[in-house]
Amino acid sequence: MFQTSNAFPLPGLLHDRLDRAATDLLGNGGLKIDFSQPVGEPALVTADSVSWRIFKNQVSMFIGGITAVLLEFAEPKVRDGVWQHSTFRQDALTRLQRTGLAAMVTVYGAHSQAEAMIAGVVRRHGKVQGRTSGGEIYNANDRDLLDWVQATAGFGFMEAYHRFVRPLLPTERDALFREALPAAKLYGAASAPRSQAELEDLFVSMGPRLEPSPIVEEFLGIMREVPAIPEPARPLQGLLIKAAVEILPHWIRHRLDLGPEWSLNRLERATVVVAARSADRLLLRSSPPVQACRRLGLPDDYLYQTIKR
Repeated sequence: MFQTSNAFPLPGLLHDRLDRAATDLLGNGGLKIDFSQPVGEPALVTADSVSWRIFKNQVSMFIGGITAVLLEFAEPKVRDGVWQHSTFRQDALTRLQRTGLAAMVTVYGAHSQAEAMIAGVVRRHGKVQGRTSGGEIYNANDRDLLDWVQATAGFGFMEAYHRFVRPLLPTERDALFREALPAAKLYGAASAPRSQAELEDLFVSMGPRLEPSPIVEEFLGIMREVPAIPEPARPLQGLLIKAAVEILPHWIRHRLDLGPEWSLNRLERATVVVAARSADRLLLRSSPPVQACRRLGLPDDYLYQTIKR
């Protein structure tokens, strides 16, 4: 039995350019996290988890993050809370950077760093309250809203990887939900789905609440314009946004009035698959997953290794 690395080697200058661009995108959100410290401290999720291997893929994470937001915006209280009480419309890039960094900290950050970050998010959420146009009163820390946000994020990241990188086994899908539970509890999402079956039950139960909104189209328009991915890959951004729409459950996509103009054609789908599969082999030395491996004394290519028997 021996291990082989699937990491894709890049020439030094190209690696450094991509590494710097990816680091800048995460680092400009204002929250500074050193994923290599404290030495030896574990994360909320173990290094041998399905989550550690899936979250390292920046392309599928980008796709899945947009999918998650679209699902969130289908729920009127979550939609109002995000759109009326955040800076997304005024400064979408910073908001995206903070959200992306939060996802990285939740999976790869040291336990103490993740707990501190999540506690800060919970405190800020406690100040977010309002009333929807339909008259519903909400607080961002309401458990049903937290459960929905947790579920949509899990679905988005999982489904993007499943569709565009490699098919996930049912056991891997269930493992992703179990691995997310410690963070979900810290966020207050105590009833978040613990399996694929529970996710599907939640989608069914939420069905009557999900509705279209002009905000969905406005959000997609912003995502087309904001420089959300490193400049060398910027031409792909529009395709990745369409990919995010495409992996929505069909009935939810119909409910949101996202028509065929948001579908990938055969060539576009093939391009997204190539980009996502290539990203799964792209080792960037300053990235959170690689830095987290170093924190635990693991080799840089630990998450890119396969075992040969």
